[in-house]
Amino acid sequence: MNISAQLQETAKKFADKPAYFFMGQQGTYAELDEAIQKFASGLEKLGIKQGDHIALLLGNSPHFVISLYGALRLGVTVIPVNPIYTADEIGFILNNGDVKAVVALDLALPLAEKMHTLLPRIEHYIFCETKPNSLVLSEIESLTVYSKMKSFTEIIASGEQSFQGPIVRDEDVAIILYTSGTTGKPKGAMLTHKNIYSNAKDVGDYLKMNQEDRVVTVLPMFHVFCLTVVLNAPLLSGATLLIAPKFSPKEVFSLIKEHTATVFAGVPTMYNFLHQYPDGDPNDLKSLRLCISGGASLPVALLKNFEKKFNVVISEGYGLSEASPVTSFNPLDRPRKPGSIGMSILRVENKIVDGLGQDVPIGAVGELIVRGPNVMKGYYKMPEETQAAIRDGWLHTGDMARMDEEGYFYIVDRKKDLIIVGGYNVYPREVEEVIYNHHDVVEVAVVGVPDPNQGEAVNAYVVSKNPALTFGQLQEYCREHLAKYKVPTTIEFIDELPKNTTGKILRRALKNIISQKVNN
Repeated sequence: MNISAQLQETAKKFADKPAYFFMGQQGTYAELDEAIQKFASGLEKLGIKQGDHIALLLGNSPHFVISLYGALRLGVTVIPVNPIYTADEIGFILNNGDVKAVVALDLALPLAEKMHTLLPRIEHYIFCETKPNSLVLSEIESLTVYSKMKSFTEIIASGEQSFQGPIVRDEDVAIILYTSGTTGKPKGAMLTHKNIYSNAKDVGDYLKMNQEDRVVTVLPMFHVFCLTVVLNAPLLSGATLLIAPKFSPKEVFSLIKEHTATVFAGVPTMYNFLHQYPDGDPNDLKSLRLCISGGASLPVALLKNFEKKFNVVISEGYGLSEASPVTSFNPLDRPRKPGSIGMSILRVENKIVDGLGQDVPIGAVGELIVRGPNVMKGYYKMPEETQAAIRDGWLHTGDMARMDEEGYFYIVDRKKDLIIVGGYNVYPREVEEVIYNHHDVVEVAVVGVPDPNQGEAVNAYVVSKNPALTFGQLQEYCREHLAKYKVPTTIEFIDELPKNTTGKILRRALKNIISQKVNN
């Protein structure tokens, strides 16, 4: 179940077919596989061996794909890292992850120099050229870390097409994904070769991906949503990746139109930006057969408005890093239910349990737990956290959900985001859905704030397109649609909600703002 070995088989079958388009360039499956093969061989010649860990500090590019699959072919564990993290954040992951080599853009060379003395275990820095090689060499020759430097081009040039990789076992760790976490330092979720292959294969089959598909790959490749749904699954299916280096509504519309894309996957924030884009033409999206949303709950109002404007159907799914990530998806062969994350995908079980681990009645809210070949091996060097997360073979997601009589699941909210007002449970998403329906609201996030009388109160942060919208007007709107204890006692209008690089709204950052105000 080595996904890189499976790509070799795909390359034999579709040798001359484009595997990807990227910024005006393209690579066939044969060319991609040759580069992967030589990169694996070149790593081995550097002294990187099976079981070693390497980190990828790369954005969306063929460099990422080649590095990922080349390392996996050698049996090396890959740690994808967000390249715009701070030096402290990157340093923690590289140190905690026992990284031996780093692959990064040449733009990150100053960062390598800065972190070099703090990370003595890193033996090699492989830089991917964005500038002419002569310029890069003149910049790095004076660096302390120069002796550890190799260029991506050099690694491939030194590799051999005849390279024979080691035997890779299903339970070997293929990827360690560091979760952002809600508290403390990030945890490294260990995904085995079986985990990532099974989920990519099952997702590809579920979504009926095939060699005719052209998949917009704009989600960040270092994120598990992209890794499985719009990178691994399409490549296993012989599809073509339309790689975008970063998200831009203008570029997405152009890319879909130019290449007659058939699949687009994004997080809710991306759909919101596309919906708000003034020059968005429905005709540009007419080639799409499938739109996928994940990474966070998609507001029903946004889903309906987007579908009405662009005449496409968005299918929502659910996943988490610890499950490689997909566990459920709205089926393509029966009605999609707005607001639902769909049904369990093939070979994966989802169920809802109470605090004692017992099944709850249909329609009741409880914690979503998951079991299947996609569930992680555990957290790297964290046995206690692993034991707390995986119990009796079931991964406890920390998400509150319910299931209807037809087996469709609905995320209610994060367990940790639950607001308790005077003993009553308030789920932020329920309040957000109501506020999203207001015609002047662009985005909203709801969090709990300390309250001396009720324990907690509901606070909403709102981005509005109407500067005249007032707190009183929006609160009155909420009173018409929500029970009294669910109505926000405070509504703050802000220009932009804090988000991570995948577009997920950071409630934690909003809570920190509240905490600072309380302390001051």
